[in-house]
Amino acid sequence: MAVSRRVFVTGAAGAPAPALAAPGNPRNRIPVSPDDTEADLVRKASQVRPTARQIAWQKLERTAFLHFGVNTFTGLEWGTGDEDPDVFQPTGLDTDQWARALRDGGFTLAILTVKHHDGFVLYPSRYTGHTVASSSWRDGRGDVLRAFADSMRAHGIKVGVYISPADENQYLHGVYANGSARTARTIPTLVEGDDRTPSRTYTLPATDYGAHMLDQLYEVLTEYGPIDEVWFDGAQGRIPPDQVEQYDWDSWYTLVRSLAPDALIAVSGPDVRWVGNEGGLAREDEWSVVPVQEKEYGRTDYALAYDAPDMGSRAALLKARPVADHLQWWPAECDVSIRDGWFYHADQQPKSVEQLTDLYFRSVGRNSVLLLNVPPDTDGLLPAADVTRLREFRERVDRELPADLARDGRRSTGPGTVTVDLGREREVDRIRLAEDIRHGQQVEGFVVEAHRDGTWTEVTRAGVIGASRILLLPAPVRARRWRVRVTASRATPRLAEFGLYRSRV
Repeated sequence: MAVSRRVFVTGAAGAPAPALAAPGNPRNRIPVSPDDTEADLVRKASQVRPTARQIAWQKLERTAFLHFGVNTFTGLEWGTGDEDPDVFQPTGLDTDQWARALRDGGFTLAILTVKHHDGFVLYPSRYTGHTVASSSWRDGRGDVLRAFADSMRAHGIKVGVYISPADENQYLHGVYANGSARTARTIPTLVEGDDRTPSRTYTLPATDYGAHMLDQLYEVLTEYGPIDEVWFDGAQGRIPPDQVEQYDWDSWYTLVRSLAPDALIAVSGPDVRWVGNEGGLAREDEWSVVPVQEKEYGRTDYALAYDAPDMGSRAALLKARPVADHLQWWPAECDVSIRDGWFYHADQQPKSVEQLTDLYFRSVGRNSVLLLNVPPDTDGLLPAADVTRLREFRERVDRELPADLARDGRRSTGPGTVTVDLGREREVDRIRLAEDIRHGQQVEGFVVEAHRDGTWTEVTRAGVIGASRILLLPAPVRARRWRVRVTASRATPRLAEFGLYRSRV
């Protein structure tokens, strides 16, 4: 991944950062007005297009989260920031084992919690003492992020980083939520003994803590790249309500875009949104084009509630009209942990194969990407039970969706219709569809039919399609000729996939 040569410089303290529309693709967000009619909103929604990075991300299907840090050893889910770094002792750390298990489980990208809310950092940062370098583990020379990134790439898995905006340790040290003004900061901030001679620096508006985050982002993106996804949540530290830190989203986004132009920014970011629950479940009809508001310092936020049951239908567009600023391509990521907790706890067990398979169909099968957390244990390994379950999960999905029976079938197309002749009667109980999302998300309703006894008979129907829609039939249907008909759409529908499967479960 080439580093962008464009330098972002603010003209005055507190001046806004450059706009974030993707170069060459300004149509991933389109302005809307309270005066827009329903027809206006539908027309604009039909014109929204994903960026190249969003198209690539949607194809990943299964991605992994790895929650690992001091909480792994203290048993907490949200750390306090005053932990003794020496508690971090993953003496058997083997990130190659992580990578093998994820690869064998069918995962294509993995995100490491480089820093969780406690502020403990899994690489030797120059900007805090709350790091692996302050532990006696590996004589203070350990670097989990380096090992993680090298192992994932060696096994063909993309690399993501989670850097929590919340930071209990920096709160204790008077940096987080200290009331400092947003002023022009030069990034990276060189420290005593710093051996770096950066060829580029960035002047960006930030608070004291915002600059701390920028410096850590600079370290990660310049020393551990290429990074494929940067994952932020919107968590605030557990501090008095009158000491909230206003996050410098615009500056953080600008630095990521400059140093890692191909990286997705999720979930408090402009590229990918949180689906609205931590159960791994997408909505039955999950739209990638949704109404958004622009909040403090350029943060993309929901125009409707994050857990609204409907995020993008015509009714939702109308409901959001009074407050929405844009219609944006903002697809959903479904996060869930393989265990009850996000960090490892010895008394918890992984979900069953049946549970994981159900999550797959209710995330990937509903126009979303699954983000499954698999937490390493206190030895620094993925637990044997979890490794086995990941392999079983991949094998189960392979049996649910074996060879596409329609792959070699004779196809014919018409306006909003694709017909497939399988050459002979075949049993089908799984149907997979996809739109060519390069042309947006258009389908609002469709029906799948089989030609039986001389007539077309409805087999199933549903609403949206998007990048991936998988339908499970309650019983196999036997037919030679199959077709899908779009019954409602916003603009001309373009179907990229109409797959027919007979499961082997």
